[in-house]
Amino acid sequence: MAFAVVAIADLVALAAGSDAGHTLLKPLLMPLLAAYVTLRQGPRLLTAALLLGWGGDTLLLADADPAFLTGMASFAAGHVCYLTLFRRYGNSTRPRTAFVAAAYAGALVVTVTLLWPDLPPDMCVPVAGYSLLLTAMAFGATTLGRTAAAGGALFLLSDTLIATDVADWPQAPRPDFWVMLTYIAAQALLTRAVLTSGSATARR
Repeated sequence: MAFAVVAIADLVALAAGSDAGHTLLKPLLMPLLAAYVTLRQGPRLLTAALLLGWGGDTLLLADADPAFLTGMASFAAGHVCYLTLFRRYGNSTRPRTAFVAAAYAGALVVTVTLLWPDLPPDMCVPVAGYSLLLTAMAFGATTLGRTAAAGGALFLLSDTLIATDVADWPQAPRPDFWVMLTYIAAQALLTRAVLTSGSATARR
């Protein structure tokens, strides 16, 4: 409930153009979700993934390239945690069509190819490497069912929106609102999927 209240308040602040409100509320989101996981006696790796997301959230509040790169590294470590969780608790026999794999691979290639010329030179390789890991996480989420798959896809969308801003592409009105809306939903869905997976529940 606390996470939901803060999430709604953060989105309202962004919609209203309140940078101060967003700066205050954003760092509270992932610790609250991590606390919920702890209270539910969820996997420690899930708590780690959320706290690494908190690290990324906090660092991305700073408008500086070193902070952005460090924040991206924190998110990348969180994706490794998620991939490990999917491998541990996912259903490797769950049917994943060649179409889904091709769609994610195609999205990765197209996105990086289009972004590359417009990215700052020092961001090209880090963004490409991060995009590969992020896409792998999104595809890996499909082993845990539709809820996780939706979370992985929304995480991919959220970070792609950030990348278009880094590349200085035209943005929709209130771009941070859409980034946070998709990101909050992604983390909540991934958390719910892991907590409700049968194998994760059995191994608490």
